[in-house]
Amino acid sequence: MRLSRALKDKWPQYNERHDKVILQHDNARPHVAKVVKIYLETLKWEVLPHPLYSPDVAPLDYHLFQSMAHGLADQYFRSYKETYGADKDKMLGIENENADNVVAARRFVGWYNGLPEDKDLKVDLSGEKAAVLGQGNVALDIARILLTPVDELRKTDITEHALAALADSKIRELYLVGRRGPLQVSFTIKELREQIKKKNCATVWRKSDFVGVPEVLEKLPRPRKRLTELMLKSVDEAQNINSISKDMKVFKPIFFRSPKKFLLDQNKLKGIELSCNKLVGEDVVQQKCVSTEDKEILDCDLVFRSIGYKSIKVDDAIHFDDKTGLVVNDNGRVSSDKNDGLANLYVAGWLGTGPVGVILHTMGNAFQVAKAVCEDLSNGGTYNVKSGFEEIRKDLLKNNIKVVDWAGWEKIDKYEIEQGKKCGKPREKVCDIEKMIEIAT
Repeated sequence: MRLSRALKDKWPQYNERHDKVILQHDNARPHVAKVVKIYLETLKWEVLPHPLYSPDVAPLDYHLFQSMAHGLADQYFRSYKETYGADKDKMLGIENENADNVVAARRFVGWYNGLPEDKDLKVDLSGEKAAVLGQGNVALDIARILLTPVDELRKTDITEHALAALADSKIRELYLVGRRGPLQVSFTIKELREQIKKKNCATVWRKSDFVGVPEVLEKLPRPRKRLTELMLKSVDEAQNINSISKDMKVFKPIFFRSPKKFLLDQNKLKGIELSCNKLVGEDVVQQKCVSTEDKEILDCDLVFRSIGYKSIKVDDAIHFDDKTGLVVNDNGRVSSDKNDGLANLYVAGWLGTGPVGVILHTMGNAFQVAKAVCEDLSNGGTYNVKSGFEEIRKDLLKNNIKVVDWAGWEKIDKYEIEQGKKCGKPREKVCDIEKMIEIAT
């Protein structure tokens, strides 16, 4: 859905900034789409033409870019930007990490959101206890999905195959495991508030994890202070574990623990061996984690690994740092050498900055890289007229490669919405690529 940022009738003070943005729903949080739809129904807004109707702009799937290589792409475009993000999971590197029921968070999110490559993921939800290793927003997203009544999820665009599995889920307790303390969590206040306010779900904290936290509250930056205050308030209001009824689900964040190995019983996951950690350093927010000799066992039937992502290399000609998982760049510019064939190549988003921050941070980086492109154009960059997307389309069609353009996507969008109406939800996503192409073409 492409909207005017200003929404003139609503915010006339922003008329002079009447530029365009794409409003998207966060893949990990399907309920957002419904909220946005309801909100837009209260406003007057105008659908603007999509930039793909311009022959001068085209996005390329990075697998296609990989097959083209930068030299071939350079035949079509005056400049091009790599923005394919980070879609490789970081690994823990511990014993039994590849066991059944140790699942990558990225794949689980893709499963319930209908990504074709994840639609056949096997997730065993027959046990009562699950753990998420990591304390970022994606980890909280997984907690919300598993701890939310399925009748609420039916109102979202979660796929029918995921809803069927979640309806049969026996998961009752979910641990959110972090290696550092409450002052170092990566999740944000909005996501935590949504979780701890859930009906029929109790939040249980370990008060020992918060020793000394109230004393440093006033030293914290405002966003961190507000988040910590919410946690402390929740700690004070939390129910005693013995008073929680059996029909309630339980959310249990725990801190200062690192996984050392996954424990199996006849090849079936039965728990995690955790090391107990302590923090060192003077900066209370940036303290480092150090393992102690103490260990404990956390019983669980299912584990999600949510410790971050790495980008992958798609072109050998481009300097890629395998250690950091980044395309080497200077404020988005991949190279300053006009003789290496990369002078007109830019990188933005997690591929250039690393997989940290929320959408707002990524947007700020996009503005920075766009500014770099404009500066290079103004300074007489080597931008000769090129043939653009239409020539790529012709060459692809010559090789019997099907092209799905914006008009094709609109057909898929319409189809998904129509299918969703049949079961009372915003959309039912098409999870098969061949089916998508059939609808689009």
